[in-house]
Amino acid sequence: MARRSPLPAPAFSAVGDAPLTTLSGCGPKVAAKLSERGLSCLQDLWLQLPRRYEDRTRITPIAMLQPGVAAQVEGRVEAVERGFRYRPVLRVAIGDESRGTLVLRFFHFRAAQAAQFVPGTRLRCYGTPRSGQNGLEMVHPSYRMLGEVDEDLGDLLDPVYPAIEGVGPATLRRMIGQALDRLPPDDALELLPAPMLEPLGLPPLRQALLTVHRPPRDADLAALLAGIHPAQRRLALEELLAHHLSLRRQRIAQQAHAAAPLCDDRLVHELLRQLPFALTSAQQRVFGEIRVDLARPSPMLRLVQGDVGSGKTVVAALAAMLAVAAGKQAALMAPTELLAEQHLANLAGWLAPLGVRVAWLAGKVTGRARTRALAEVASGEAQLVVGTHALMQEGVAFHDLALAIIDEQHRFGVHQRLALREKGRAGASAAVPHQLVMTATPIPRTLAMSAYADLDVSAIDELPPGRTPVQTVALSAERRPELVERIRAACAEGRQAYWVCTLIEEPGEDTGAGAAMKVEAQAAETTFESLSNQLPELSVGLVHGRMKPAEKQATMAAFKAGAIDLLVATTVIEVGVDVPNASLMIIENAERLGLAQLHQLRGRVGRGSAVSSCVLLYRSPLSQVARERLQTMRETNDGFLIAERDLSLRGPGELLGTRQTGVAEFRLADLARDADLLPQVHDMAERLLCTDPAVADRLVQRWVGGAVRFAGA
Repeated sequence: MARRSPLPAPAFSAVGDAPLTTLSGCGPKVAAKLSERGLSCLQDLWLQLPRRYEDRTRITPIAMLQPGVAAQVEGRVEAVERGFRYRPVLRVAIGDESRGTLVLRFFHFRAAQAAQFVPGTRLRCYGTPRSGQNGLEMVHPSYRMLGEVDEDLGDLLDPVYPAIEGVGPATLRRMIGQALDRLPPDDALELLPAPMLEPLGLPPLRQALLTVHRPPRDADLAALLAGIHPAQRRLALEELLAHHLSLRRQRIAQQAHAAAPLCDDRLVHELLRQLPFALTSAQQRVFGEIRVDLARPSPMLRLVQGDVGSGKTVVAALAAMLAVAAGKQAALMAPTELLAEQHLANLAGWLAPLGVRVAWLAGKVTGRARTRALAEVASGEAQLVVGTHALMQEGVAFHDLALAIIDEQHRFGVHQRLALREKGRAGASAAVPHQLVMTATPIPRTLAMSAYADLDVSAIDELPPGRTPVQTVALSAERRPELVERIRAACAEGRQAYWVCTLIEEPGEDTGAGAAMKVEAQAAETTFESLSNQLPELSVGLVHGRMKPAEKQATMAAFKAGAIDLLVATTVIEVGVDVPNASLMIIENAERLGLAQLHQLRGRVGRGSAVSSCVLLYRSPLSQVARERLQTMRETNDGFLIAERDLSLRGPGELLGTRQTGVAEFRLADLARDADLLPQVHDMAERLLCTDPAVADRLVQRWVGGAVRFAGA
């Protein structure tokens, strides 16, 4: 990368690096609690941003209160009632000069607290009113007793920060206030050069921080709550820039290594002649992009995204043939044995006529079979290795791995991607393998631009001919008996069906994913028994995550062979199941799933020539978000459109977390809301990397912190 003469570097301040123990009231115990949340210095508190605000700068007359709109009121206690019918409850009625009455309701209270509410006492309360049996009420509002003399209202909106276990909200607010009092002047705090910032018309960093933490009473509260206030935009810009720089550095560090150029396309032509179908234009375009990358002496880092059934596997096979033709090895890693075995079957069928040796490595490969597979991988006899996480285990040594293919990459952490890469560096040539990662969950462009800045992104945005769109309907769970008859009719015609059971009750607070899986499995078992009784003439199978792998594989094999008519399953079948004869899917409790998962499940049908249907069974009442999800599923089969809709409904935090990207979650930035900033972010990142890498380092350290450990990996 060409270097231009550097811009003058802004002065840096050591104030932000001061430990939190320099703050009044922050002893070792409090500091330890804050450190557990990644807060260890003043700068961390500057960037511990409010998640919402409370307006206590004004009093709203009780008669003017609106349900669902938070407000502050003042009034006198008119009546007090304690009840114990179902559980202890304290009701306090207050009134004001507007002749309005408001009930304060408390379920958790002490006797001494209840004794404070003497009729005639003046109160100032803040909360969100809702409709109750006797008019408006506030449940557990914050309040304080007032004297007869009016007390001044505040001049600033009250910030509400994310809760930190062991540190009370008042303590946290006080410490953040102390940290803000020590903010250095702009020239010591600002990292971005003025020529970059001026065209954007955004406030300086110091002003932005003070506005976000201490918004004045005349601040645009609606803009602050929506995250679009200019002060928030200024911080979001810098945060997006820091994350982008972090990922760009990962890419630069990886591409500094040497990789084997893969140019021999003899086997590519042979495979194309053997295939029983022609590539779509989208597959041809994406493979062309991969071929250009693989011909270079630096490692390819490319993400291929494509909808369910778009043909990513054959594109991966063509890429693997470039490695095999060069006398090297390729590996394909999938997150589940189900999916890995499906890849194995497809690849072995395509490549056997070419004389390519495909090896299989998974957890269930043991004993002599495992010993033989490991030996073939180590000697290079195995030219393409297909497997699960087992590919990364100790004892797996490749002879000369030149291409690592990772399917459903969002299910692997960044550590696992790097671990497979290291297997290649330990081989005969010690070169870094090219990386091709794939996903059947399309990623919105704005998300890919930011979250995958370390990867080039290709999209297979065309389905092969013959794939019929799946007809999707949403039905209330009360119509379940109709579906049983629909399954009976479909199976009588020789077709097969899925009944997917999702989690129907939340595990308790002290339980985790294992408990959730247990509840989901129980739901599937109950449904299996019920449907087996209602459909005695059908063969009904059961698959869930708590079954032994061998049992799951046997059931899936029987379903694929047509020996099972109806498969009752949990979301374990989300990926890796290809049964063209299955043309009906019922997803129970569909309102509990996100759009991406619903779309993945729906993709299990519509894989043959028969018209296929997906029924989304839901329980009322539906939330607004659930209603929009079900409506989206009815309207479109386009995975890319669904991904955009999912981003707007759920936000990027749920679509991409630290496990997928290797970077911290955003503190303030929102990739859907702030997408218009990304072009400037990309331009600024390139300029900083070329002209002022010290500033780039400081920005990454400020916002991303420990996640930069991946940059040089």
